[in-house]
Amino acid sequence: MADKRDYYEVLGLQKGASEDEIKKAFRQLAKKYHPDLHPDDKEAEARFKEINEAYEVLSDSDKRAKYDQYGHAGVDPNFGAGGFGGGFGGFGGIDLDLGDIFGSIFGGGGSRSRSRNAPRKGERVVTGVSITFEEAAFGCEKEISVSRIEKCSDCSGTGCQPGTTAETCSNCRGTGTVTSQQRTPFGVMQSTTDCPKCGGTGKIIHQPCTTCRGAGLVRKNKKITVNIPAGIDDGQSISLRGQGSAGVNGGENGDLYITVSVKEHEFFERDGTAVLCEIPISIVQASLGAEVEVPTLDGKVKYNVPEGTQSGAVFRLKGKGIPSLRGGSRGDQYVTVRVEIPKGLNAQQKELLRQLGESLGEKPKASGGVFGSKKKKKK
Repeated sequence: MADKRDYYEVLGLQKGASEDEIKKAFRQLAKKYHPDLHPDDKEAEARFKEINEAYEVLSDSDKRAKYDQYGHAGVDPNFGAGGFGGGFGGFGGIDLDLGDIFGSIFGGGGSRSRSRNAPRKGERVVTGVSITFEEAAFGCEKEISVSRIEKCSDCSGTGCQPGTTAETCSNCRGTGTVTSQQRTPFGVMQSTTDCPKCGGTGKIIHQPCTTCRGAGLVRKNKKITVNIPAGIDDGQSISLRGQGSAGVNGGENGDLYITVSVKEHEFFERDGTAVLCEIPISIVQASLGAEVEVPTLDGKVKYNVPEGTQSGAVFRLKGKGIPSLRGGSRGDQYVTVRVEIPKGLNAQQKELLRQLGESLGEKPKASGGVFGSKKKKKK
């Protein structure tokens, strides 16, 4: 008994674990190491037996009590009237074929694997396209090149040389799978694997198509025209159903996903459906007011800047933003004003500014700068 691992350790549990915790741990480990998932793997088979043995004891309250008190000796067949009674009984409410555990893997039964010649949907294809700021705002058409798997046009996807046909595999009778049984200490274990003769396809191709080499599929570059919707933003994707790789065994085609990359604009920025920009105006325009031209996505428009406009002021151009991707009205454009201070003034211009400042009640510049002169230190 000394060479056996602790049953709680086998299931990854602490002593005192609840019945639900024991059952959950067993299900997870049994699924992981089931022989159907590891054919001809002796190590996985041994681990599976060890897991079942641990569960057989810990799921039975009487056997668990003896194990907790005496260890492995408590569940030995020679220990009093307890133990396994010379063999492994049921699995404490778990069917021997473990069908309830492996149904999702083996197509509804613990020993039936999914046939390789069943219809399968084609692979998803992902690509990208780059567009301008204006194209993102108003939508456009783009032609893109897509690399995808298609049916071989020479053999129409059969994999056979034109004029020939495939033979139904005599070993699996076209199912693509074969079933074998193995007697174990836990009962008869049934497993289903791909047919070794046809490789799971259910058919034998004697004269393979020279173009696709019997695969029935080839990779091709395809030109596709894509409609980019108005209002799409950087990083968003467009899905085209059925434009991905071809399905297998009559399965539907996969989908095509196109991720959009929007180039930066030299003047505009975007915030949702709003367009942001900044325009410079002179100190005279800001002070007296002026009519200025503002670029928009629809062309230049005129806007009256009111007198006394401060640098950083924002005004709105309604309906000059980005259309909503879901339809409806457009967003707005927000224009930030930046007042430019003139540089390189001549003497006359400086004097005029001084006179303007004095007329506005501004005092001459103090020798200490805008914050005044420094205080004298007390002696």
